[in-house]
Amino acid sequence: MSNAARGTFKELLNRTTPELAAIARRLREAIFAVDPAAVETVRLGDNAATYGVGPRKMTEGYAYIMPMRGYVNLGFYQGASLKHARLEGTGKGLRHVKIRSLDEASDPALRGLLAAAPGAFRSMVRRNRGRAATRRARSAGRAGGHAGARRSGWAVHADGA
Repeated sequence: MSNAARGTFKELLNRTTPELAAIARRLREAIFAVDPAAVETVRLGDNAATYGVGPRKMTEGYAYIMPMRGYVNLGFYQGASLKHARLEGTGKGLRHVKIRSLDEASDPALRGLLAAAPGAFRSMVRRNRGRAATRRARSAGRAGGHAGARRSGWAVHADGA
């Protein structure tokens, strides 16, 4: 991603109303309260700030704040694995909560959801690492140590057959 597409949280908030900016700030405070080590990456092109273990939103992020018209989305990249009555979305992984007031942004149940998000992210990473290791093992087993065999999926015998 080009550096031009990135920005600061203040720049992100300058693009929205003062009421929504206050909500976004409260959500940001809540994220850092449950995960002080979270990495914040603001993408002005996405109109969102991502929070996670690194700057990549889909592979290292677990939550995002996205000001919209009339509300702020608090989204979760692995939200399908989280349980909360207010989570919306039907995709494979993403879910979000629409926050329309400072009172909603201060809801203790929302803080519990934020606290669960890093755990859901770590579970997804462990599952993906296990799948990758399984794929590598299967590939190595088919290959029989021969590079050409790895591409074709057939083992090469010692006699060359």
